[in-house]
Amino acid sequence: MRDGVFIAGAWSTGAGADELTERSSTDDQVIGSVQAASVDQADRAVEAAAAAFPEWSATPRAERTAKLHEIADALEARTDEFAELMSREVGTTLSISKAVQVGLAVRVLRSTADAMDELSLSEEDENFVVEREPIGVVVAITPWNFPLHQIVAKLAPALASGCTVVVKPAELTSLSAIAFFELIDVAGLPAGTANLVCGVGPVVGEALVRHPLVNMVSFTGSTAAGKRVGELAINGVKKLALELGGKSATVLLEDAELDRAVPSSLSNCYLNSGQVCSALTRLIVMRSHLPRVEELLIKAAQRFVPGDPLDSSTRLGPLVSAVQRDRVIEYINIGIAEGARVLVGGPARPEGSGYFVTPTIFTDVAADMRIAQEEIFGPVLVVIPVDSEVEALAVANNSAYGLAGAVWSADRDHAVAFARKIRTGQVAINGGAFNARAPFGGYKMSGNGRELGKYGLEEFFEYKALVY
Repeated sequence: MRDGVFIAGAWSTGAGADELTERSSTDDQVIGSVQAASVDQADRAVEAAAAAFPEWSATPRAERTAKLHEIADALEARTDEFAELMSREVGTTLSISKAVQVGLAVRVLRSTADAMDELSLSEEDENFVVEREPIGVVVAITPWNFPLHQIVAKLAPALASGCTVVVKPAELTSLSAIAFFELIDVAGLPAGTANLVCGVGPVVGEALVRHPLVNMVSFTGSTAAGKRVGELAINGVKKLALELGGKSATVLLEDAELDRAVPSSLSNCYLNSGQVCSALTRLIVMRSHLPRVEELLIKAAQRFVPGDPLDSSTRLGPLVSAVQRDRVIEYINIGIAEGARVLVGGPARPEGSGYFVTPTIFTDVAADMRIAQEEIFGPVLVVIPVDSEVEALAVANNSAYGLAGAVWSADRDHAVAFARKIRTGQVAINGGAFNARAPFGGYKMSGNGRELGKYGLEEFFEYKALVY
């Protein structure tokens, strides 16, 4: 059993009642366990962060950003080790674990440090000066799907801006969080600057959010959990950043290059076995293109055979847990009951003891079906045919969520004009690549606030006006 509590620069065993046991997503075997922190330990972590804030916020920013680069160097040097651990925890294929689970975390550490170095902390206008000051103690509550990146996306801007932080990782991915904090320990930040408490949300998470010394809460997870965090945070008048669910759409316009767009859209939907909040899980196509789109989808789906994520040839791994597997299969059955046509896959489970789901594609989906409106969080694509671009836009915006999206057109200007009308936080044009300096966050029920780059840094500042 590994220590799951890091407070004021010292490791200790959790004193809570819950034992957090992690199982391999591939074969259901135990890979480790952690004793959860107690409420008292959560309180002490916040107190340590509050005590460390004056020193850390006064540390020159060049020294703070240098620490981020140091941590990035250490993480990059252990890419293979971290990637294998997260493939076992989450089910991510090894190649994606290296490139995204670890690689993206490294890029965010570096790009956040660079953005902080470039940011003006004081601006003069008329008879006043506006100064950016770190907000104070930040609680970061993170999900299991991209455990390392999600910690870094909150911890890096908090530390760069001069805030101190307490991290509460998801129960299913405590081991990778502990391994990452071992790197932070070695980096030698002032005691209490960054703290870790593993535990369950209703106990440890809620204790952290409630604590009166906390100035800001940054949460990524389900919309339901985000609402609960918001209720607790607003009672303490704390700043709140929420990154929640998504049901993002790809729109193939009349002149889209289908041979490129369709395989790319399916690959995005199936990334990390569909366990991605910004996954493009709705494919909106012109009805006249539907036969060709279906033909291309069937062909592209043949590459996604569920298998061992540690095998370099595997394109699709298992889901994170038995609970998540069963939830996704339930949604596949819901889609069948709603009358959607199964183009690929179905509810039958692949062989093996892991948390595998058969990758599935539904077609002839109506925009108001549950499978078109609710976040499934698995390898399930729904194809929605429409008769015009006007209808395509209406369907794209017919969602409680607004996190991501994509538009394909042979005319880039046409795609951009359409993308501007989609009510969502980020839109990829013709397969545009993810950029760690671009703002990430959503409209509507997808949350509020932004992460990454200079935009993510702004969340961690207060603005002070000095008027002359």
